[in-house]
Amino acid sequence: MGWGPFQFPIMPDSASEHAPYYDTLFMTITGLTIFFIIIVVAMIVFFASRYRRGTKVDRRNPLTHHTGLELIWMGIPLVLAMAFFSWSAKNYMDVRTMPKDGVEIFCIGKQWMWHFQHMNGIRENNELHVVVGQPVKMTMISQDVLHAMYLPEMRAQYHVVPGRYTDLHFTPTKPGRYKILCAMHCGTQHSEMVGQLYVMNPTEYADWIEKGGNRYKEKPLTIVEAGQQIYAEKACSNCHTGNDTPRAPTLAGIFGKPRTMADGSKLTADRDYLREAIKNPHNNLTAGYEDTMPVYGGTLTELQVLQLVEFIKTLTPEKAEYMRQDLKLGTLGSDSDSSPVDIANKGASAGNAQFRTTEERR
Repeated sequence: MGWGPFQFPIMPDSASEHAPYYDTLFMTITGLTIFFIIIVVAMIVFFASRYRRGTKVDRRNPLTHHTGLELIWMGIPLVLAMAFFSWSAKNYMDVRTMPKDGVEIFCIGKQWMWHFQHMNGIRENNELHVVVGQPVKMTMISQDVLHAMYLPEMRAQYHVVPGRYTDLHFTPTKPGRYKILCAMHCGTQHSEMVGQLYVMNPTEYADWIEKGGNRYKEKPLTIVEAGQQIYAEKACSNCHTGNDTPRAPTLAGIFGKPRTMADGSKLTADRDYLREAIKNPHNNLTAGYEDTMPVYGGTLTELQVLQLVEFIKTLTPEKAEYMRQDLKLGTLGSDSDSSPVDIANKGASAGNAQFRTTEERR
């Protein structure tokens, strides 16, 4: 926000329904303060210059009082004070009257983070997603010491007290990303108790809700990637290494190659062969190996078997070594805590705000 061509950022952005009312009140008080400062300074300069020692002015009848003038300098401030009191009281009553149709969100403040709980079960830490134009009613409590939820762009702030529920509401009017701050010195890391308020349009917000509060769309796995994930989950590489071992033959470069069975027959390692080897390995034992392969006929669906077969097709001798290294590092595991989506969310989360630079927090 700024004036004229210079656009100096003298105030935070105005992004809530109440913000213009507060800004108008603030700018009016500031303007009148500057006006009276100019008048007082001008009069001081004028009288100091006019009645300085050595000037030729009439000093015979100095005034001790002037009733009219005293009424003016007391009456005008009184009228202004009452006007501003009424104006600010109305603003306060408006912002402290909770909307009946507001979206309810619960907030817990604790050293040094903000935890938000939506009614639909979505939880957020140091981040809050709301929809533009929709009133938000926030019920707050502190888990430890006194905090203060402060949303500067919303012109909203209220105490978060231990052992007592307090509330705050605002209606965002502009989509964007705004600050969440603590306006109460709550400890040594008070300055790190920051977050981000995301105001989204209805379409984006509906998409965010549909994904369970996930800001990042999970990229669908290709059939080979899905097969690779199954390969990792079932720990196939523990036995099927890059070379033939006493425990199991290698799968690197196996697809399409002839295989010699324990009974001396010959089979080609095509899709049907691999499917049968996965679901019922005891039916076709490879020459030189015992019947130690686990049976996956009842644990893998046909789709999973198909995905696994397509992945095995890609295991060339050159590629297999790299694939095994990835698998050993667990990059393709199914643990949700290590999924790319969770990692991306955690990395971009305002919960990591204390590790960001000052510039990134703006």
